[in-house]
Amino acid sequence: MKIAVMPGDGIGKEVIPQGLKVLAVVAKKHGFRYDTTDYPFGAEHYLETGITLPDSAIRELAAHDAILFGAVGADPRGNARIPQGLIETDILLKMRFELDQYVNLRPCKLLPGVPTPLARVTPADIDIVIIRENTEGLYCQQGGFLYKNTPREVTNQIEVTTRHGVERCIRYAFDYARRFGRKKVTLVAKTNVLRYAHSLWMRCFEEVQKDYPGIESSYDHVDACTMFLVTNPRRYDVIVTTNMFGDIITDLAAAIQGGMGMAASANLNPTRETASMFEPVHGSAPDIAGQNKANPIATFLSVAMMLEYLHQPDAAQDIYRACAEVVADPKNHTGDLRGKATTTQVGDAVCGKLA
Repeated sequence: MKIAVMPGDGIGKEVIPQGLKVLAVVAKKHGFRYDTTDYPFGAEHYLETGITLPDSAIRELAAHDAILFGAVGADPRGNARIPQGLIETDILLKMRFELDQYVNLRPCKLLPGVPTPLARVTPADIDIVIIRENTEGLYCQQGGFLYKNTPREVTNQIEVTTRHGVERCIRYAFDYARRFGRKKVTLVAKTNVLRYAHSLWMRCFEEVQKDYPGIESSYDHVDACTMFLVTNPRRYDVIVTTNMFGDIITDLAAAIQGGMGMAASANLNPTRETASMFEPVHGSAPDIAGQNKANPIATFLSVAMMLEYLHQPDAAQDIYRACAEVVADPKNHTGDLRGKATTTQVGDAVCGKLA
């Protein structure tokens, strides 16, 4: 298997090497081989070269089986020399759109021993999978300015919603539920106000659900969903939602599972015609970068998702088990989990459990 590696910026350069260390251990244990290709793109690379992510690199990335991605973000030198949003749109969103990674898969599972801000909940209460449409909606950069920087300024940001894009995302959610034995799929949208785009979501959802008679279906407005994620997370099994709403509720979901350092993700092209991308979602965290403080568990869980996708389910389950055993012990908690463990300490502990 061919894996492209893009650590990016900040703590991405610390957690991705730990992820590769875990990958090497589990590959040796389970007897599979892989090759990696390193890519330097990110804010630092842009400051040095003026290049974000060229089309030639997209073509190279597409030829891999998977991409292991760290984080990109703001100017790491803190002097605001990078236009706001440039790195995120020209690297992260460009990969999602150009590689047609139309499913963003975000598990939300509370592991034993991990602190959560919710009272009176246990790991049995939080086990949700959120499937976010990843290539349409408000993130397509459709819009513009009129009379910019004047008192008459007008802007618009257009939501792009197609039946093709909506239906394939909803169908993936039901297929996922069927494949992994989940019982319920909930559509989260805002049909009472966004009466055109989200009417299409609802109508597609009602049509697709008929093909999955053994799976319960339900609907919640997005504002109600944010409330229920906090007050009654057991309400949800699989959630399918729009790009914008998915971006918001997945971060709330990350918070209730212990924080961004526990949150893994996959940006999938289920057709496998191009590479899918696997990343922790914590961002570059420049405030702790270079201090060996970052929580690498989200990276390890992303590696497990990648191996599951690459037809190595036993290796993936081994990583899930090792991570669960490691975080069950408070001595392996990094600062975000109210502990004092270092990035390398947690990486060594997971490798030890795997070995």
